[in-house]
Amino acid sequence: MATPRKTALITGAGRNIGRACALGLARDGFNVVVNGSANRAACEAVATEARALGVEALVAMGDVGSPAECTRVAFEGIARFGAIDVLVNNAALRPGKPFLETTDEEWRRVIAVDMDAAIWLARACLPRMVERGWGRIVNFTGMNAIHGYAGRASVSVAKHGVWGLTKALAMEFAPKGITTNAISPGPIAGDRDDAASAHHVQSMVGRVPVGRLGTPDEVASTLRLLVSDGGAFINGQMIQVNGGAET
Repeated sequence: MATPRKTALITGAGRNIGRACALGLARDGFNVVVNGSANRAACEAVATEARALGVEALVAMGDVGSPAECTRVAFEGIARFGAIDVLVNNAALRPGKPFLETTDEEWRRVIAVDMDAAIWLARACLPRMVERGWGRIVNFTGMNAIHGYAGRASVSVAKHGVWGLTKALAMEFAPKGITTNAISPGPIAGDRDDAASAHHVQSMVGRVPVGRLGTPDEVASTLRLLVSDGGAFINGQMIQVNGGAET
């Protein structure tokens, strides 16, 4: 009797790193739940590519900055596949705005999407992982979790929080067969929402010793290791995928 496929939920999976992670896991035989907040067409395209790789894929649209939406997205995946075995918290906002000009509403929005979503989704997915005695949680932090950037205080606070959550869950749930790790990407090539963001990423090439931007697939390769049997002894770590960029 064939072993049932495991299922991965990837937030922010419509493009860039999230897309690469969803398709990388599909190549490794995971069913995938593809989450996005707005661009359903992009998420449907990723799901179509995943199905072409021989796995099942579900598109679960939802704003992960809402606790109710996080719960709904997770439960859609659980209802379809029985459990979420791998949770990949990738979706994030990275606004650039001076600290003194940031409103409470703007601050709370970044904290909700960049940090609280990882909490809400873990709460929804962990019970089934515990029941099955196996699970993987991979949170995305980034260079904002290592040091601060002017104009990105909310992002740095949120990503430091995600790193703290990662370490705490790693200690609490490892005895139950569940590992929790973080990936910290450096400057990565990809589609950007505005010219300023694209310029910011490109401007960081000079800080990367290998002399180029990374690719989403290179980040996804680290994820694939962490959720594989070969990565089972990696727990509570933040792995930097940044070409040796100054941190």
